[in-house]
Amino acid sequence: MAATGKFSRKREAVLACLRSTTSHPSADWVYQQLKLEYPDMSLGTVYRNLAQCKQRGEIISVGFVNGFERYDARVTPHEHLICRDCGSVEDVFCLTLPEDLDTQVAQRTGAQVDSHALVFYGRCAACRKAADER
Repeated sequence: MAATGKFSRKREAVLACLRSTTSHPSADWVYQQLKLEYPDMSLGTVYRNLAQCKQRGEIISVGFVNGFERYDARVTPHEHLICRDCGSVEDVFCLTLPEDLDTQVAQRTGAQVDSHALVFYGRCAACRKAADER
């Protein structure tokens, strides 16, 4: 069996850690959460396991925020809001996008569209409130 197909206690721990939060953490955050329980786990191990989980479709990358790649264990289609002030990443589920959006884009461009990601950038509610209070 290929290396990505083998059971890995550490990969399962990384995946469980991601599934336990909605904060869209970085690899360093995951490492900090797991290092007490897995003292022999390195940051490199976390990165390798995140890459394997991403390759297997178990997680997605939200993109880079403040220089760090951020991850999401919720792989069902949804959008994100990234705060330019504090770097928080929020799930957005309230949008009504056409079910055939990928097909529409493929037809208009002649490309093969496998998936899409929609990210909004702005100021989260907490940062807006803090700015208004200043």
